[in-house]
Amino acid sequence: MQLFHSPGSPFVRKVVALVHEAGRVGDLALVPATVSPVTSGDATLAHNPLGKIPTLQRPDGPALYDSRVICRYLDAHWDAGLYPETRIWDVLTLEATADGIMDAAVLMTYEARFRPAEMRSQEWVDGQWGKIARSLDALETRWMSHLAGRLDMGQIALACALAYVDFRHGDRNWRAGHAPLAEWFAKIEARESMQATQPPAA
Repeated sequence: MQLFHSPGSPFVRKVVALVHEAGRVGDLALVPATVSPVTSGDATLAHNPLGKIPTLQRPDGPALYDSRVICRYLDAHWDAGLYPETRIWDVLTLEATADGIMDAAVLMTYEARFRPAEMRSQEWVDGQWGKIARSLDALETRWMSHLAGRLDMGQIALACALAYVDFRHGDRNWRAGHAPLAEWFAKIEARESMQATQPPAA
């Protein structure tokens, strides 16, 4: 199988972290892809009309895209057990929360990188950060007991989301006022799957 990827993408990272947790690193080839919100994806367009990453080219069918679709497929394909049926709706909701944090953080990054300075909107950036801030509060009020349980895909996605906020928006200091979440993140960040998938220096 081939995964079209960019190492700075948090959505790619969660897929590759799953691969590490499943012990199947040798079963997936990483194919570099250059994509942005203002250009068409290069090699990905042959497999994904959206020209986005991650895109998975599999041997037994057409390409899959969207990180949640790819993660569910790989988990089922390898019987990795990261989507346990006994708490599947919690896992999926936590993963969706993590993906929402990623979406907001990526949009903040895009605003600075791709929009001309005279067209940038601080109101837009603050609105995206508001989504992240509310999610951080919700994680501590609702999700800490789940985070203390057995590793699942929701936890992996959240770790990748928080790491991306550090990577691109470290000056926001998301840990302030979120000590329990920061303590959890410090532990999961030390896992081999997270250490092996760190993005390149900004």
